[in-house]
Amino acid sequence: MTKTLKLYEEIRGKINAYRYALSVINWDSETEAPEGCFENRARQIGVLSGELHKIQTSRETFLVVNQLYKNKNDLNPLLRHEITVFKRNLTKIRKIPFKEFVEYKKLLAVSARTWEKAKNAADFSIFQPTLEKIVNYKKKFIKRLETTRIAGYDVLLDDFEKGFKAKNYDRFFSELKETLVPFIKTITSRKLDYNDAFTNQTYPVSKQKEFIHYLETVLQYDKTRGLRKESAHPFTSGFAPSDVRYTVNYDESDLTIALFSAIHELGHAIYEQQVNPEFENTLIWGGGSMALHESQSRFYENIVGRSREFWKQHFPVLKTIFKKQLKNIKLRDFYRHINLVKPSLIRTEADELTYPIHIMIRYEIEKDLFAGQIEVKDIPSIWNAKVKEYLGLDVPDDSAGVLQDIHWATGMFGYFPTYALGSAYAAQIFRTMNKDFKVLKSLKNKNTEEINLWLKNNLHRHGASMEPKKLFKTVARGNFQPKYYLRYLVRKYSKIYQLEKL
Repeated sequence: MTKTLKLYEEIRGKINAYRYALSVINWDSETEAPEGCFENRARQIGVLSGELHKIQTSRETFLVVNQLYKNKNDLNPLLRHEITVFKRNLTKIRKIPFKEFVEYKKLLAVSARTWEKAKNAADFSIFQPTLEKIVNYKKKFIKRLETTRIAGYDVLLDDFEKGFKAKNYDRFFSELKETLVPFIKTITSRKLDYNDAFTNQTYPVSKQKEFIHYLETVLQYDKTRGLRKESAHPFTSGFAPSDVRYTVNYDESDLTIALFSAIHELGHAIYEQQVNPEFENTLIWGGGSMALHESQSRFYENIVGRSREFWKQHFPVLKTIFKKQLKNIKLRDFYRHINLVKPSLIRTEADELTYPIHIMIRYEIEKDLFAGQIEVKDIPSIWNAKVKEYLGLDVPDDSAGVLQDIHWATGMFGYFPTYALGSAYAAQIFRTMNKDFKVLKSLKNKNTEEINLWLKNNLHRHGASMEPKKLFKTVARGNFQPKYYLRYLVRKYSKIYQLEKL
């Protein structure tokens, strides 16, 4: 057993090393790699991905993992869970032929650049052939991975949120649609009065960066173990608890884009920085699941970052940095603006109330695509029709429509639903946290120390050491119930739109 464990640790070390290298390459590709390097870089990614695949699917790995799994009751609980998950993933990986896997990775290495060109040109036809190839690969993978337990689109959903199938999401989105669609119509029929003169100002990027640097301190992001850069699409890359990086996208005409993308990504980053450091060289160091990860980004962005209590402490600092732009703007004006409900075309710019509708649109398209009910070429027209039906908006071009997100270009079908699920998780976690202390009142201390500590003790420190449903039940002290999310949204926005004295 000792010899087998040593072999496993060596294999695990190699896997982590290759993953780290590939993550750094991806980070570089998205932040500062020169335009001319991508074909060569795709080849290098193909080589590294191929070597990683060989290690994971080798006979030695198979024998070692199976031996440990047979004796899992002799392992400590953490290693037992790690081996159980590794064996499950190994079974899936071994079903994908090596050549097919490498070619798919090469395709993904260049697909994001093709998507970016198509988005800049607002022309889906540029990206369509690439997306068709990605979808075809995904359909092949589904066929190889289907079992008596799971089939079709559920195979992809299971990659991102284990145990959540289309039938679960169907019920979830049905509840959201039933409550939110009419509620949004009621809210948007009312006018929210405030001074919005600051929305027509210019906000230099250098000054925005200054305030985001301040926010990093407020939210207690450890800069000695992190890094911030700029990218077209904000994201967080956690390589290990000791190396968690994130990006921001700036717009000089809209201050809130950078502010809330930063707070959102910092939610992800803080989660990974607060994982038990003893997990660093294991396979259980990351977040518990995609929805749990999104619960943290949405918690910080919306529950903390869009609260009046938060900005009561930090709006004066923002006004100091942007003296001219915010000269006559009061806290009340800013608070109402950042909570204004106004259906928008762009998901990442959507208000908190209409955001889940954006996710529902993507979920419905993905589900129909992998059920064979629609084809890739149909997606733009279907997208536009759903935006009109649910949000009442006309999509002017593909850039503001089907091409706005990078996810499909990176093969992340099945990921989008976790955004809405994560928002709902966040509301239920908020409810539980409030039983221990008054969350928003704690913000008078001008930082999120009490919040961070609670999340560290109840969620973050566990990393991926439990199955997602069990971990959520542990932190929320109960099973998932969408009603808490709907109750949170209806109460919050009913209060704001009654135009009560704030």
